[in-house]
Amino acid sequence: MFRRAYLRMLSRFYPHLFIAKVGVRIGKGTRVMGSLYHIFSEEAYLITIGENCLLSSEVTLLTHDGSVDVFRGEFPRADRIKPITIGNNVFIGHRAIVMPGVTIGSNVVIGAGSVVNKDVPDNVVYAGVPARFIKTIEEYKGKILKEMIETKGMNEQDKRAFLEKYYNR
Repeated sequence: MFRRAYLRMLSRFYPHLFIAKVGVRIGKGTRVMGSLYHIFSEEAYLITIGENCLLSSEVTLLTHDGSVDVFRGEFPRADRIKPITIGNNVFIGHRAIVMPGVTIGSNVVIGAGSVVNKDVPDNVVYAGVPARFIKTIEEYKGKILKEMIETKGMNEQDKRAFLEKYYNR
């Protein structure tokens, strides 16, 4: 009980210490939004995340499968635990779930709310339940380039003024 409270406190106030304590390997430039305590499962030391990734809030990375509990009477010590590997330059959308044993390649977008239960190759967009191929990263870039606006780095006031003018509000 004390360990959980300690880890929860670390995750909130000292995220880098929390990550080091639970053993997640995270590359340079990677950002994790939301509560770190809820993103990483108990075997967080089996999770590797590459460089320049962004994990949105409420993403869940599961290294274990609790469904073996239905066999607990027959196999009292049974577990199903597998590592998760995420490549470089990956975006994982809000409330996505990555299941045990999954490897996500580099230059990948995982859509919000997706359940990733199989490996994802490089240079693709995957989304859905279960997550499936949507398009290549180049096709995605071509589509969103038309919708991009340059607000990154603006302070809150300037960004609001820009967006209100841009959207005629």
